[in-house]
Amino acid sequence: MSQVRFIADLHFGHRWMAEHRGFPDVFTHDEHIVDQWNSVVNKKDVTYILGDITMASMDHYYRLDALTGRKIVILGNHDNPAHVPELLKYVDKVAGMVSYKGIWITHCPVHPMEMAYRVNKNIHGHIHEKIVMLDGVPDARYYCVSGEHVDYKPQTLIQLGIRA
Repeated sequence: MSQVRFIADLHFGHRWMAEHRGFPDVFTHDEHIVDQWNSVVNKKDVTYILGDITMASMDHYYRLDALTGRKIVILGNHDNPAHVPELLKYVDKVAGMVSYKGIWITHCPVHPMEMAYRVNKNIHGHIHEKIVMLDGVPDARYYCVSGEHVDYKPQTLIQLGIRA
């Protein structure tokens, strides 16, 4: 049975991000992401990648071929829209924002004002190890799936604690 999964901020080929995340080099960082992904994703699974595949470079898109399953990309702030034709050689679809089972799937967290009347849950990336706060406590409407939050393993709604 296929699953739908979510992850963000792969940053393939980005030396600073690899070091910031505690990896000795880019190769080890990228291989770890591939290994973690493939340890949970099956070939029929659909995984939404919520932006920042690389750091505005097409040089490391080839890494996407090593990831099991179907892939849908939600563009992030470091994904160059001009590169979409090249990106589509490695993924099934590219979008800017998606509504999935009434949940907004985005790269950046949706503004809290939008959460007040349009949608009540947002799966996002962009903020890496941080979380969205409201009045000094974690805002339960937001689910960050940046690699750091999910051990670099794409997560299902159930794993995120979302009932849809």
